[in-house]
Amino acid sequence: MARMLMSLEGVALREVELTKEYTTFGRRPYSDVVIDNLAVSGEHAAVRRVGRDMVVEDLNSTNGTFVNGRPARRQVLRHGDVVEIGRYRLHFEADAATAGDEPAPPPAAEDYSYSTLPPFRHSEMAPTFFPDTAMAGDAPPVQTGSIKVLSGAATGKSVELVKVVTTIGKAGVGVASITRRAHGFALAHVEGAAVPTVNGNAVGNAPVMLRHGDTVELAGIRMQFAQGAG
Repeated sequence: MARMLMSLEGVALREVELTKEYTTFGRRPYSDVVIDNLAVSGEHAAVRRVGRDMVVEDLNSTNGTFVNGRPARRQVLRHGDVVEIGRYRLHFEADAATAGDEPAPPPAAEDYSYSTLPPFRHSEMAPTFFPDTAMAGDAPPVQTGSIKVLSGAATGKSVELVKVVTTIGKAGVGVASITRRAHGFALAHVEGAAVPTVNGNAVGNAPVMLRHGDTVELAGIRMQFAQGAG
């Protein structure tokens, strides 16, 4: 099964399995993969299966879609290609039934033509949400952890960090991710003007490993991290 591994500034976010004929990416809630970021258009890009190929198409987005650093309007994906949508990177992994890792033969006269492919129809775009997952090669997580809200309307609420990646914050204000790793939990700034702090120290470009009892603050909300052995 072909898939794409989504990351942001080196932080693994989720795995997108390309099981549908059309998989759409954008800010609109009906997109298959919703990316709530102002650099991403409402209907930004799509990946469609055409024969044995997986083809990425830019849907007239404002900031464009890139493949391996180059602008792409419509392009057949090869195993290992990196698609960029805004600041997000999607690493393409082809499966055995996908011709993306082999040279593509020229289309026969009766075969498809990329310039005449039918447009996407919103009625085919039922939203599908994918579970967060680690990138391939990551060691399996062996830790348990939680984060407890200390201020704001949700004071006292505790969230168990059972997913590989848990996001906190508010889109458009400040979003951070807590990634569950084999040796602990790492906090990273994902997007937004509000930058998270750990014990009063701002989180920079690199993820920060959390320790039991650390105080995390994001957009005026204070939280406390707790960790135990799995």
